[in-house]
Amino acid sequence: MENNNTAKKKEFFLIRWIKRAFFPNKEMDIYAEEQLQSPFRLVVRNFFSNKLAVLALIIVILITLTVFIAPNYVVLDLGEQDATLVNVAPGYNMMKYPSALQKNGVRDIAVGYNYSVGVDNTGKVYVWGKSRISQVVNTAKVPDEVMEADIVKVAAGADHVVALSSDGKIFCWGNDRLGQCRLPLDIQSNNRRPKFKIIKIEASDQFSAALDDEGNIYLWGNENFVELWVKSDLQGHIKDMALTSAAFVLLTDQGEVVAPTPTSSSTVTKIPEEAKSGVIAIEATTNTVAALKDDGSVIVWGAYTKNENLVPETSSKIVEIKGGRFHYTARLENGELIGWGNDRYEQASVPESVKNADIVDFYTGSFQNYAVDKNGKIYTWGLKGFICGTDSLGRDVFARLVNGGKMTMTIGALSVIIETIIGVILGGIAGYFGGWVDMAIMRISEIISSMPFIPFAMILSAVMGTKVSVEQRMYIIMVILGILSWPGLCSLVRAQMLAQREMEYVTAAKTVGVKESRIIFKHVIPNVMSVCLVSITLAFGTSMLTESTLSYLGFGVPLPTPTWGNMLTGANNSVIIQNYWWNWVFVGAIFGITCICINLIGDGLRDALDPKASGR
Repeated sequence: MENNNTAKKKEFFLIRWIKRAFFPNKEMDIYAEEQLQSPFRLVVRNFFSNKLAVLALIIVILITLTVFIAPNYVVLDLGEQDATLVNVAPGYNMMKYPSALQKNGVRDIAVGYNYSVGVDNTGKVYVWGKSRISQVVNTAKVPDEVMEADIVKVAAGADHVVALSSDGKIFCWGNDRLGQCRLPLDIQSNNRRPKFKIIKIEASDQFSAALDDEGNIYLWGNENFVELWVKSDLQGHIKDMALTSAAFVLLTDQGEVVAPTPTSSSTVTKIPEEAKSGVIAIEATTNTVAALKDDGSVIVWGAYTKNENLVPETSSKIVEIKGGRFHYTARLENGELIGWGNDRYEQASVPESVKNADIVDFYTGSFQNYAVDKNGKIYTWGLKGFICGTDSLGRDVFARLVNGGKMTMTIGALSVIIETIIGVILGGIAGYFGGWVDMAIMRISEIISSMPFIPFAMILSAVMGTKVSVEQRMYIIMVILGILSWPGLCSLVRAQMLAQREMEYVTAAKTVGVKESRIIFKHVIPNVMSVCLVSITLAFGTSMLTESTLSYLGFGVPLPTPTWGNMLTGANNSVIIQNYWWNWVFVGAIFGITCICINLIGDGLRDALDPKASGR
């Protein structure tokens, strides 16, 4: 009987334990709950009951992870700048061609710097990408006469478009400030009454060209930018032409590449001997020219800076070549497409889908490529756009945003660590010992507090000048922020220590012979740190703001190294603020959100640590 009672008691005990462990009561007496939970658990519970503070914490964690992880995958070239990508609006629509173009079949595609122009088999013109050149000029505004014509060829320049109709007429629209669309008299006359047939059109930065079936070339545009005339003995013998950004060369019917004028000083007009015979076609990038010879070899010359001259070895000879801004795309005799040159946006890397398709035609320009297979399907590869746009130097805002955030948050975090170490140590010593030690530390704290930080930092920055590197300047800013920001935390710790040193546990520790240093740093400071967490959290946001203020004033981390502060400095311009909002909205928003969320976390910690905040 006794054994049965013992067994029942054990069984009841086990059941009660399981209920307490896995099925606790929803309601618990408030005092019993206080006894079961440690102070730290109560603080955590109170903090996570504040939904706004928790949301702010999640946002700060996500931003921190982004700015510290994304730079490993987002390429940042401090020397990067491109005049053709200046102030490009956010979006990935540079290669988002209209569905009607593929549906009706592609007749021709031309690629400008940030936009593309296409013609379908019905002669209709389409424009897509970043087509806005200025507030009043937009290449997407195709003239009515062009929409009514049967267009067969198009050419896209930096800020203007040239089109050729089936009846031989040439149209031009876009920016005409420098004469880009002022057709020469011969072309205007031929538009009214055709006398010759145009077989090729080309458009470049500030000038354009047309070639007729009799071997004559016609040029128009900014004559102060490039010499727009050709030696008279070449007219009538021109087979092909290639336009760079500021020059052009010609291919004669004898297979020789020649310079158009005897006085041209461009590097592309210094024709190599290998290109003076046996050439069947020529193409150009921004600063180079490539000549395709009848044996399939390619000769590249000019000011190549992006590996445009490194023509890859192929198992089949090259039969067609086209040029972008800093890259070339070519078709082999076996139908395969290859690319070389600048591959910053993978414009020189032909996708596997294209390699496996039966391509009948391809188009290359700027940073994009298009290919069309026998079924009319369009393939694209290259630069799609920028998620946050580009700045006034053509740099990716998103890449600078995440890398600048890493710099700003690193400076803020390390300066807070320095501030915390100094403030806690000095405040703890001053509050615990009191007397002359307290007086000395507090007087030093008052002296530091009286120093005007920003003028002091500006003077120090001016004295340093260019004598220190960017990394050294970053470390100096961290140290200065930490050294000059500790007095507030020191006073807070001192005040808490004055109250804690009179507690019974401190008296007990002294009685049993515990060392003073151990009492301060092992027993007292851990009890006051929970209150200091609020100050430390808010100091993090303040340090970020101060660093950005210095960078904004030009005395922080210098360009081109990005920080959120100097990114805002670059947008400190009425034209940029009014017209190119993405240069300041994204960095301003992320900076503002981060600082606000840090302050909300600090408020949440303050409420969690305040017994009155929980209604107890």
